[in-house]
Amino acid sequence: MKPVCLVMGAGAGIGGTVGTRFANEGYHAVLCRRSDEDGLNRMVASIESEGGSASGFLVNAVEPEVIEDRVATVEKDIGPIEVVVFNLGAQIGDRALKDTSYKAFEMGWRMATFALFRIAQAVTPHMAERAKGTILVTSATAAVRGNSGQHSHAAAMGGRRMLCQSLNAEFASKGIHVAHILIDGAVDAPDTLGKMLGPERFQQLRETRGMEHDGLMLPDRIADTYFHIARQHRSTWTHEIDMRSFTDRPWWNH
Repeated sequence: MKPVCLVMGAGAGIGGTVGTRFANEGYHAVLCRRSDEDGLNRMVASIESEGGSASGFLVNAVEPEVIEDRVATVEKDIGPIEVVVFNLGAQIGDRALKDTSYKAFEMGWRMATFALFRIAQAVTPHMAERAKGTILVTSATAAVRGNSGQHSHAAAMGGRRMLCQSLNAEFASKGIHVAHILIDGAVDAPDTLGKMLGPERFQQLRETRGMEHDGLMLPDRIADTYFHIARQHRSTWTHEIDMRSFTDRPWWNH
């Protein structure tokens, strides 16, 4: 039975690419996303065509019991969850405070913070029993710097960061490694940045800053870092890291 890498938020950018990397390294990748079943099936088929092992599930992480049921089913039917990649986004766009509804603000928290709490509560008993496990949490610049118009996102990501710290405080001694991975830059991802900009603007950005210019973060290279963190010896665990292209100014410097 293969160890499992469970990906919550397995889109065509970071989540799916990280899941594919773990599958290529001998894990069974359980890929979960909210929509686009055809795209999910293509991702699973691509992994399997390269000799890897994967399953795909549509999961709406804000619904009650869905996360908990998925963890229980994977542990029962597929294999032990050794790695969780928590890659759910919570971006609702720039909105003035007066234009940020209670519902929109709460939705950011439910996706970014509460869903992480729920998956941690579901998976840590299994990991602690085995004294082994890794939870890799994708985060954003908003976790460390609140900008105008980012009330929901900054509050949600700040909560995500603090939750990672409290999880480490409780579970590191039990063999569970929690890493808060701050993505401090634009990612060459068609399902996130591409949708925000539109196809034409996204392609222009790729040609001027991405591709051979290396000014956009490449999902394949991000996946290298995720895999490295998951394989670290416990004497040198990385608990927080911020990543950006060499051309970008860091979050603390602008």
